[in-house]
Amino acid sequence: MRRSLVTTILIAVTLAAPAAASLPRAGVLVPGQSLGGIRLGESPRAVRGALGTVYGVCHGCPQRTWYFTYAPGNKHGLAIEFTGRKVSGLYTLWRPAGWHTSNKLRLGSSALAVHRRTGASRTVVCRDYEALVGDSARASTAYYLVNGRLWGFGLFRRDASPCR
Repeated sequence: MRRSLVTTILIAVTLAAPAAASLPRAGVLVPGQSLGGIRLGESPRAVRGALGTVYGVCHGCPQRTWYFTYAPGNKHGLAIEFTGRKVSGLYTLWRPAGWHTSNKLRLGSSALAVHRRTGASRTVVCRDYEALVGDSARASTAYYLVNGRLWGFGLFRRDASPCR
């Protein structure tokens, strides 16, 4: 009986793991390292393992891009770009509620708060928004501003533009 119970629990945990993979409700940006738990350089398989297999695919994007949202038709979530078989860029879609940085900077914060807390060293003007960008040895972290407020996050290879 005990062995049967242990076997049942192990099977349930194994089957539940893939079902539990999904977009985090309150994703975290760790500057220069990860966004929503995904790191630059990860494989598509690792992304599916972390976020699940329900995603949209961008047709017409210059890079293969997957869109993970909270529900079909919902605009809020995370976009993941691939170059070859590796993640080369990540960015939030719209302004997903609850997302923040590892030092608790929240979406909706003022541009001044972003400058003070991130040390972003340059501003890139994109079409409808600005990106405050901080560079590390291997990555660029973008803090997207719309109308002077923090709207989203991005993480890219150092040589990539943060404008999307």
